[in-house]
Amino acid sequence: MEMSPKEYQDYVRRVAPKSPLGKDAALAFLVGGAICALGQLIQNGWAAAGLGKTDAGTATACTLVLLSALLTGLNLYSKIARFGGAGTLVPITGFANAVVSPAIDYKSEGLVSGMAAKMFTVAGPVIVYGTAASVVYGVILMLLQSF
Repeated sequence: MEMSPKEYQDYVRRVAPKSPLGKDAALAFLVGGAICALGQLIQNGWAAAGLGKTDAGTATACTLVLLSALLTGLNLYSKIARFGGAGTLVPITGFANAVVSPAIDYKSEGLVSGMAAKMFTVAGPVIVYGTAASVVYGVILMLLQSF
C-alpha cells in the first residue's frame, strides 16, 4: 500500500486516539504542584532542623534527587509519570529520573560498561559530573560550616 506523506498524516489523525488535553494539563499541574509542595515541606523541615536558608535549599535539592532516584529504582516514578505526565518533569526530580533510568536499564551489561556508561551517554557527562560535584561540594561545605 503506497501512501503519500500527506495521506499518511491524514490516516494517523483519523486512527490515533484523541488526547484528553484538559485532563492531562490538570493532572500535570496537580502532580507538578505536589512535587513542588513536597520540596517546600522538605526545605521547611531542614530549616526547622537548624539549617540556614541557603543550606536548607541545598539539602532540599539533594533530598529531592535522592527521593527521585529511589522512586525510579523502585519503579514508582514511572507510575507517577504515567498518571501526572509532564508534571513529573519538575527540573530536579525529572533530571534525577533521567539519569537513573538508563543506569537501571543497562545494569545487566555491567557496572562500568552498562550502568555508568549509559548514564553518562543519556544525561551528558557535563551535567552528571556537575551535579555530582555540586552534591559533594555542598556536603563538604555543610560539614565545614558546622564545625
